[in-house]
Amino acid sequence: MSFTDLKKIGDAQKKPAVVDVRSGDTVRVTQKIKEGEKFRSQVFEGVVIRTDRKDSHTARITVRKVASGVGVEKSFLIHNPLVEKIEIVHRAKVRRKNLSFLRERSGKSARLANKAFDRVAVNTLAEVKADAEKVAEAVEASVENAAEKVAADVKAEENKA
Repeated sequence: MSFTDLKKIGDAQKKPAVVDVRSGDTVRVTQKIKEGEKFRSQVFEGVVIRTDRKDSHTARITVRKVASGVGVEKSFLIHNPLVEKIEIVHRAKVRRKNLSFLRERSGKSARLANKAFDRVAVNTLAEVKADAEKVAEAVEASVENAAEKVAADVKAEENKA
């Protein structure tokens, strides 16, 4: 298999719309958890301390939070079907991609400086684009179907004449 074939397979596995997550963002990740035969949604909220391979189908973020005084880190594959939604809550001013220094800090020294951003636009922009693409595809399909129908009607009338 060539690299282009592998890239096509990987691109087919990608979600059509994903929020642009950066290091320093505080995110709320909703994930499906399977318990027996049932599925439930679980939310994990924390600071993104690392982003990997943003353009790949294996894009990953590492999210850190402090629960009961213990630091908990969890990695999420962004294009995983079990990751239902990623919502950006806060955006911070950071100057590096990997914020591993936050592991040694606690309390006020672990704070990041928030920066202003449009929360609604950031969280819904990708969904709107995906919906627009789906609508465009549906319109194209209906136009093709209508064209085929017209062609079939024309052939039927020619056969009658």
